Amino acid sequence: MKFFMSAKISTICVPLVLTLMTGGLCAQNGPNRPPDVNGIGIDQKLNAQIPLDTMFRDENGASVPLRSFFGSRPVVLVPVYFRCPMLCSQILAGVVAGLRPLSLRPGRDFDVVAISFDPGDTPAEATLKRAQYSHSYSSRAGVKGWHFLVGSQASITAVMQAIGFHYRWDAANKMFIHASGVMVATPEGRVARYLYGVMYEPKDLKFSLVEASHNRIGSAVDKILLLCYHYDPKTGKYGAAILGSLKIGAILILIILGSALFLLWRGDLRKYRTEVKEEVTRL
Repeated sequence: MKFFMSAKISTICVPLVLTLMTGGLCAQNGPNRPPDVNGIGIDQKLNAQIPLDTMFRDENGASVPLRSFFGSRPVVLVPVYFRCPMLCSQILAGVVAGLRPLSLRPGRDFDVVAISFDPGDTPAEATLKRAQYSHSYSSRAGVKGWHFLVGSQASITAVMQAIGFHYRWDAANKMFIHASGVMVATPEGRVARYLYGVMYEPKDLKFSLVEASHNRIGSAVDKILLLCYHYDPKTGKYGAAILGSLKIGAILILIILGSALFLLWRGDLRKYRTEVKEEVTRL
């Protein structure tokens, strides 16, 4: 029986995952979209204010306002649900894989806040997920900077509407249909970037965090590299800005050539003055 249930879930989930993890779902509804995912997706609401006074329960069951996890650092916001049979675990694993290579660290440079959009999820399930994914990120770093929250339908709706995340409960298959993606928010709780899919490039996460932090984190090199890349809202990725890179390269070449010419001119001037002095001395 367990085997047949797993087979049924896989039959349902695999086509949905392939559809929901693509950027195309994040646009408007259309006649060519599968009928079972109409209304599902992510609408970009850049600079939208997340309702930070909304109450949730943390892993210990304590009631806390969402602003408890904002204020000093940018936040990677992960909308998932903890009893999800497939897609959500891929999203969380993708966040871990994308963050692991970075020099930035959770709890020091940013926080990860996973919010369940299933009002039936419990603090106990949040605790298990927090332990699982924080340990997957680092077996020694502990759970600092990792937060998994559950809440009422009213709280969930307020936040999901604010970030443009649309999902639906499928009663027939007893699962939520939803898109895959994460948001990066500023310390003040404004949506700064959307990253789509289930795998997130370390470069995209790092640039998003550097920008969301108002350049308070990241190295000087990161900030220079941001000039060479631009964020594409359609794909949720940072691509090389070719023209910008060429302009920067041209400026650097001009600076180098100008410096070289100045040094040559200065050397010739010094040599000329020396020759003039020697000529005056002989006279």
